[in-house]
This record gives sequence, structure tokens and C-alpha cells, in this order.
Amino acid sequence: MSTDYYELLGVSRQATDDEIKRSYRRLARELHPDANGGDPESEERFKQVVVAYETLRDPERRRRYDMFGPEGANGGRAGAEDVFGGGLGDIFDAFFGQTGFARTQRAGPGRGADAEVALQLSFEEAVFGAEREVTVRGPVTCGTCGGSGAKPGTSATPCQSCSGTGEVRRVRQSILGQMVTASPCPACRGTGERIATPCPDCRGDGRRTEERTYNVEVPAGVDEGSTLRLTGRGPAGPRGGIPGDLYVHLQIRPHPRLRRSGHDLTLVEHIAMTQAALGADLVVETLDGDEPLAVPPGTQSGTVFRLRGRGVPFIQSRGRGDLLVEVVVDTPTELTATQDELLRQLAEERGEPLAEPEEGGLLHRIRSKLR
Repeated sequence: MSTDYYELLGVSRQATDDEIKRSYRRLARELHPDANGGDPESEERFKQVVVAYETLRDPERRRRYDMFGPEGANGGRAGAEDVFGGGLGDIFDAFFGQTGFARTQRAGPGRGADAEVALQLSFEEAVFGAEREVTVRGPVTCGTCGGSGAKPGTSATPCQSCSGTGEVRRVRQSILGQMVTASPCPACRGTGERIATPCPDCRGDGRRTEERTYNVEVPAGVDEGSTLRLTGRGPAGPRGGIPGDLYVHLQIRPHPRLRRSGHDLTLVEHIAMTQAALGADLVVETLDGDEPLAVPPGTQSGTVFRLRGRGVPFIQSRGRGDLLVEVVVDTPTELTATQDELLRQLAEERGEPLAEPEEGGLLHRIRSKLR
């Protein structure tokens, strides 16, 4: 795919501003993700067309691009404006509010706002990834006028109040001399265009409010509070403006047994006193299925066994965290007479002092008869 901005927009290097704008609007409608079912190639070309238009619509950036290429347009050869973050006018704005030297602002449709939506995932979906859908309601490009805001068969005309610049300027005298203030034109709201015959469906805004459903590819390993950014899937800009972005905030339902800490998972496994003392072959639950776990004789409560590679996948690299199985030894309760006697024999064999059973109790009466 060509990286020449003029070729991307399909115009000559001598193209006028209006020709560049018309070509951009046509390509934006053709390549927008909503019109291509999320096709990756179309979406990538859409992003490149946006970058090309943003560069060529600005006279200074276009001049630097013609001289030095993309790096020059993006500040690779910084001039006075680049050094001072937009020119001396910005420095005066910092001290005198909106007052400063005259600055040229390009008229045109504004960018759409960003939108946010919450998406709830299961614990397993967050660990292994998933493809989900989200539905949002907001401004979309009007299909009747294609986003222009004008009735089909008509077109916008330059605003007479601002001569198509999108801004009005006022000159006043100050202690620093003649100062110029610039503000968006109230007649055309900064677009530089007036629509004599608005589109009947969107009333000249170029947008309508509708519900749209988008596929969201959730990568494996995301955590609670993660946010995914869908470029160009937010609300459409007015009159064919660049759409905003859609931010998807992820909410993850907890697992009934597993706890997450970074890329590791922890599972608490309860075992009997006899299993801890004599050893046991257990089967523990993991997200990949049941796994065998050998508990050696003499295992103490709180011992942690590590199952490597059974945790959460790393997002930025290959591999996964571990599953930590914490063993909790349960003390037996509600013993039968036989079990009580066996445990007392074990304690006596090991020389471990015990409390005498309560007098009058069943176990005390049984032990008295056995003596």
C-alpha cells in the first residue's frame, strides 16, 4: 500500500484544499469500519487516510511534507512553531487568555466525541480471551446525505460571515500594540460552510442517533479495570468529521474457587489430617481441566504447591503464570467412639498429652467399661 499522502487520497500534488476535502470525505465513507464489517485491511487504510488528510489540510504541515516527507510534517525538522508548541500565539494565550497574535485555523468538520461502554466477562474469558459484542447508541453518519448535512443533490457553500475560514477575528489595541483575537464563527460553528438546504433526515448535522453493535476481540490475560480502545468506532463527527473512539471498560466476574494475583492463580485445597500425615494422590481443579497433585507424607497446613504454566497468559509475551495450590489441613470433628479411641492410642504412642474426656459423657462411660 502506498505511503504517499497524495496517492492515499487519490489527488495530485497540486490539489486544492476543496479537492483534498472532497476526496477525504469520499474515502472516509468507503473505508470506515462500520461500512466494511470490521475488515482489518480497510480499517488500516482508513487510519492512513485520516493521517494523510490531517497533514495535507494544514498549510504549514503540507509545506513541510512536500519538502521533507512524513517526518518533516510531524516535526522531524522543527521550526519556530514546533519549538514553542504551536507558535508565539500560544505563549501569549498562556498570559492573556484567548488573546495573542493572529493564527490561522483550518475550517472544517470537527472530530466526533469519544464514547465509553462497560463489558462484563467471565473469569475464564478474561484468562483465555474471547470475542464479544457490545451495543452502543450514539451519533452515526447519516446515510441519506453521506454526512455532508446537505439535502441530496445540493452542497454546502462557503460561509459569508467568515469567508469560509471558520473563525472571526477582532482587532484591539493594548499596551503591547495591536492584538488580534480569534474565535469560532458563530454563523457556521467553525466549519466554514453554510447549508442552505439541510438534509431532511439529519437536519443538517450529518449524523443520526442509532444503535450499533461491534465485535470486541478481548486478548487473553486481561484483568479487572482493563480498557480496550476501538479506534474510529465512537460517535461520528458532525458533517463528515472524523469519528471518535470507543473505549470498552472490562469488568470480570470472580471465580468461585480461584483467586488471581497478577499472572498467578491461587487455589485453596482442603485435605484430611490422615492425608496430610500419610500422603495422598489428589486431583485438583484448574482452568485447563483436572490435574493430579501428589501430597507427600507429613504435609503441613499452609503448604503451597506450584503447578507451572497453569496460570494467566502474559499479554505482551508468550507463556503463562502458575497455579499455586495452598493446602489446608482440616481437623476432624464429631468423632465416633472408635475413632476417638484410635486417636488417643496414636497420641499415647507418640507421647502427646491429651485432655481427659468429660465425666458423664458417652465416651467417658465407654472408656470406663473398657478398663
